[in-house]
Parts: sequence; C-alpha cells; structure tokens
Amino acid sequence: MRTGILSAALAFLCWGLFPLYFHALNEVPPTQIMVHRVVWSLLFLMIVLTVRRQWAWVRPLLGQPRVIGSFAISALLLSGNWLLYIWAVNNGHVIESSLGYFINPLVNVMLGYLVLKERLRRGQWAAIALAAAGVAWLAWDAGRMPWIALVLAASFGLYGLMRKTAALGALEGLSFETMLLFPFALAYVVWLTMNGGNAFINTASDTTRWLLVAAGPITAIPLLLFAAGARKIPLSVLGLLQYIGPTIQFALGIFLFHEAFTSGKLVGFLMIWSALALYAAEGLWKRSN
Repeated sequence: MRTGILSAALAFLCWGLFPLYFHALNEVPPTQIMVHRVVWSLLFLMIVLTVRRQWAWVRPLLGQPRVIGSFAISALLLSGNWLLYIWAVNNGHVIESSLGYFINPLVNVMLGYLVLKERLRRGQWAAIALAAAGVAWLAWDAGRMPWIALVLAASFGLYGLMRKTAALGALEGLSFETMLLFPFALAYVVWLTMNGGNAFINTASDTTRWLLVAAGPITAIPLLLFAAGARKIPLSVLGLLQYIGPTIQFALGIFLFHEAFTSGKLVGFLMIWSALALYAAEGLWKRSN
C-alpha cells in the first residue's frame, strides 16, 4: 500500500512539474517537442522492454487488426493531448491547462455513464452539475469557452477509457502506441531536416538538445510509476492523489509564470474545486458504508 501510494504520488508530482520542463523548451516549436517525445520515448521503452525481456506480446498482436486499430486511436488521442498541452504551456495557458486536469475525473465519470452504461449516484450527478456550472461561469466571465481545459480533459478522458478496456498492460500499451506514432514522427523530422526547419540541428542550444533527448524518460517514467501504483492502491486513494498534478500546475501558473487570475476566474475555480471535494467526499462515504 505504501509503495503504491509513493509510486502514484511521484507520478503526479512529475506531471505537476511538466510546465517547468516544457517552458524550458520554448525555443522549440510545440510540434517538434511532441515529435521528440515520441522518438525518445520509444527508444527508452525499447531499452526497458529488452532489459525485462518483455517482447513476447508483439507477435500475437500483429494478427489482431481490431486491437491494432484501437491502439491507433488511443495513440492519436495521446499525441493530440501532448501537443495541445505543450502549446498551452508555452503560450501562457498553464492555469487553464490545470483546469483540464482538475475536471478530468468528472469527465471520466460522465464517459463511464455514457459509454460503459455505469450508473451514477446522486452525489456524482451533483458534482458534475456543479463543475458544469463552474465551466459555464468561466466561459461567461472570459467571453469564451475554456476550450483548452475542455479539450485536454476530453482527450485524456477518452484515452483513459480506451486504455481501460485495452488488451495490453501499461508498458506494452505505451510502447505500442509510440511504435505506431514513430513512422509519422520520423517522416516529419526528415521533412524538417530537408527543409532546414529542424530546431534540434539548426537553432537549439546544447542544453535544449539534452532536454529534448531527456523527453524519453521524462515521458515514460511517470506513466510507469502511475501504472505500478494504480495496481496497489484503491481507486478512492488514487482519485485523491491525482489532484497533486493540477494543483502544482495551478500554483506554477500563478506564482512562477504570473498568469492573470481575476476574481471572476477564482469564482469559477472555487465552484469546480467544490465539485471535486463533493465527488471525493461522496466516494469516500460510499466506500466506508
């Protein structure tokens, strides 16, 4: 139990600190950062699979086109989520990005209701309604929908839903997703190089190059820690721990990146935080009875 809590907490801590990493790469276009995440993550995961001698799953998978198709969709969702998040961090939207991961648990609940036909309790419905009111308030206050938060929450929620029913474990699944993305990433890198637009070669500093190479372990290690922790602790505990990440992102957005946070935004966030508190309390109460 303690090992599981520590593993999951470390994963969420890493994710919470991601804005620092991506902000350090702001001289590189978001699409190129995303491509480097794919390339170096695949290399890192291949080393892990080789060390663990965990390649037996590949051959049977090649004869299952439906499974391959489902992982192609999950890979697309994951890469889209990565790209939007990187762009948002490097364009002054860290606070709104954190909002996406705050509301993600409630998006997961709604997806479970709509797709998996899970029954929702009254407390869960109340939490969803309060969060929806908070989003509506933020949209009214800003004069636009918080689309970054909504797309991040929806894409990661759909990704989680697909992985929930996937035929592969966390390590194998992430490895296969990066394998599917790799040909496109490689083709993009070749095209950039031929046209003189490869920032890794042409404009990046040595520090930036090393940071890009580090994208492999920086991407994969938190996912593996999360997978290890999730197997050892109850979902109720995991659900509380997952707020570590967006809380750190939110604090970084205000105190380090000095993004604007008006009283109107505060009202909307308070409504959403109240919805999350209601959701967490209802879950703990239900578990104890």
